[in-house]
Amino acid sequence: MTPEVAETIALQALGFIAADERALHGLQAVTGLDAGTLRNRTAETEVLAGVLEYLLTDEKRLLEFCETADIDPQLPGRAKFVLTGEPLYD
Repeated sequence: MTPEVAETIALQALGFIAADERALHGLQAVTGLDAGTLRNRTAETEVLAGVLEYLLTDEKRLLEFCETADIDPQLPGRAKFVLTGEPLYD
């Protein structure tokens, strides 16, 4: 997976989370970013990785996102590893 694909998945996840007020508040609580800061820092790798990390903490939300985005449920986790530079083992 390329960094560009990982960023795209993270941006899709952010849009999915932002559409659910409760989920958005949860993301903000976990990251400590208010709506304005989150909006201004969306392009930052650390923020995108944080979005994916938050998504991965809730299996139900993860599966709903993957169904909505029509992607394999393993891809958000892989994308997080690509964005953080962590090694990915299959």
